[in-house]
Amino acid sequence: MFENLTDKLQRVFKNLRGQGKLTQEHVDEALAGIREALLEGDVNVGVADELLTHIREKALGSEVLLQLSPDQQVIKIVRDELALLLGKHAKPLFASRPPSVWMIVGLQGSGKTTTTGKLAKWLAAHGHRPIVVSTDVYRPAAREQLAQVAKAVNVPCWPGTGTDKPLEITRGAIREAKLSAFDVILVDTAGRLHIDDTLMEELGTLKRELSPVEILFVADAMIGQDAVRSAGEFHKRLGLSGVVLTKLDGDARGGAALSIGKVTGAPVKFVGTGEKYDALDAFYPERIVSRVLGMGDVLSLIERAEQTVDAKQAAELARKLRRNEFTLEDFRDQLRQVRKMGPLEQVLGMLPKIGPLANMPKDVQIDESRLKRIEAVINSMTSSERNDHALIDGKRRKRIARGSGTSVQEVNQVLKQYLQMRTMMKQYGSLATSGRLKGMGKLPGTS
Repeated sequence: MFENLTDKLQRVFKNLRGQGKLTQEHVDEALAGIREALLEGDVNVGVADELLTHIREKALGSEVLLQLSPDQQVIKIVRDELALLLGKHAKPLFASRPPSVWMIVGLQGSGKTTTTGKLAKWLAAHGHRPIVVSTDVYRPAAREQLAQVAKAVNVPCWPGTGTDKPLEITRGAIREAKLSAFDVILVDTAGRLHIDDTLMEELGTLKRELSPVEILFVADAMIGQDAVRSAGEFHKRLGLSGVVLTKLDGDARGGAALSIGKVTGAPVKFVGTGEKYDALDAFYPERIVSRVLGMGDVLSLIERAEQTVDAKQAAELARKLRRNEFTLEDFRDQLRQVRKMGPLEQVLGMLPKIGPLANMPKDVQIDESRLKRIEAVINSMTSSERNDHALIDGKRRKRIARGSGTSVQEVNQVLKQYLQMRTMMKQYGSLATSGRLKGMGKLPGTS
């Protein structure tokens, strides 16, 4: 979702390259480009102007770092200020004596029920025993919907049968949690199409009764600054402890993610990165900053890989990368592994857009719906062809196309994508063998 913002910032930084020293004229020109990029990215105007003021002060007021070029100086300053803007990683809160109550609030249609299921799955994966309950007694079948979501993520749902009073429903859920040793209660609250006093009064009553440790506002990142304004209003009335940004995988411009914490005072704690129930990640501001500046999000990529990639296959791939032996068979196996990590567009979006991979072709894209056809093409090759793509001449391409039920053009496309991937993997292999990927330290939350 940050692609447009990243591209515009990259153009600003590129214009500074080759300059001998950083002058006020350079700073003014860079700031104008950065402001345009931020506003087009739907960043709040006040937030953007405050950020630019701080960048200007640092760029003109600090000592010039002789070891950095002008573009590197500006990138460093922008990175530092964006990191300050987004704040530190905000960890989820839990009560000293369980069960901990998390209230999930937001406007109707923002994705509260689905997000409740995602949070339950995330909690279960991190060693907790969550139970979910819906207090939405107004929307038809709302409680049944949550029950279906809970079934899909394999967590219990308190039905609240026999009553349509939100307080009674939640009291029953608390009793059940204490009896069955559930340590987190996720309360999926009712929403409205717009903020009204009746909704806020009900949520205020629930807050006083439940004493939640978390009040999480679910905001749809696709609606940009409207989500920021809604979150601000909820924060004034309820005192939010955090925000969950949904649809961060969509084509939103990214401004909500950069603005919402500053405007509301409530940190972003989770982000939804897809439709599946496991597509929810903790929010790490420093990783978002790296992605916005084109530095990639290698830490998140590594975390996903650790969860999905077979260790033996990874070791074998590393050996082949060192020897430049990445074959079509490896390409097929890696596509299978990458599919487990989530949408390929997301995975490619985590790769750096500066440094050794800056010249990676922008058309390295693999349509999810074509993965089976790609696999069929590779499976139709002989073992020798998969191990040496140079053997595949025109005659063999026709045979492969017939065997896979595709066309020669599609076979050509598969080979082109393989060569692009081979180039990218070779670049990563050279990084690894040169030691430039070392020293990253342990991942947050690992031992």
